[in-house]
Amino acid sequence: MSTPESTGTPIHVESADHLDELLADHDIVLVDYHAEWCGPCKMLEPTVEEIADETDAVVAKVDIDELQTLARDKQIRSVPTLQFYHGGEQVKQVIGVQSKEDLVEIIEQLA
Repeated sequence: MSTPESTGTPIHVESADHLDELLADHDIVLVDYHAEWCGPCKMLEPTVEEIADETDAVVAKVDIDELQTLARDKQIRSVPTLQFYHGGEQVKQVIGVQSKEDLVEIIEQLA
């Protein structure tokens, strides 16, 4: 079942199953693969939080150190990596710090 409303704040992903549930339960999901030690990830954090608050996308945050197997399975080789999902399918991936405008535009194209 799809829920159009965003959660307002990023969701900390606890496991691969948790991520699968989020992808199944929400129409548009932005997955932010990040690490605590990553400077660019910290720069992107406020942008990701604003997107969670201001768009219909659900924002899921995956700490690649906590969930190394998940990151490896999703072929994450650098952080930050942002993956966009629509209807449970990955439709786009961007790597590195992005402008809020560019990220919102991707989400709006999916809506």
